[in-house]
Amino acid sequence: MEDDLSDSVPCSSIAVNSVIRVGSAGVIWGSCVGPFDATSLGLSGMPRARFIAKSIGQHGFQWGLFAAIFSFAHCGIQRYRRRKDWVNTLAAGAVAGAAYGAGTGKWKQIAGITGLYCTIFQFANNSKSV
Repeated sequence: MEDDLSDSVPCSSIAVNSVIRVGSAGVIWGSCVGPFDATSLGLSGMPRARFIAKSIGQHGFQWGLFAAIFSFAHCGIQRYRRRKDWVNTLAAGAVAGAAYGAGTGKWKQIAGITGLYCTIFQFANNSKSV
């Protein structure tokens, strides 16, 4: 049985772990979607290779950045509130969504949807299977 180490592990360590895991998933996603998009654009040769490499880097960075913001926010809110509940996940999802969507004009909508999605994931993760 695994022990919950979230009280004894620094938030920075939790964030680094999340960046490595989710950033790796972003790299994998970029390596899957990059060739598809390159084919859709009709690229071949070196332009295709550059496009795929850029796609891999962008997805890995964006997913890792989102994971870092979410992990830091979740850990900080949890330690501030001294509770482990869905409110922490909702707030951290909203913070991460707002930070991620800050460059767009729709950051409020992105923050709301991200917070809701993270909360639903938290409920699904904590539910017991039949």
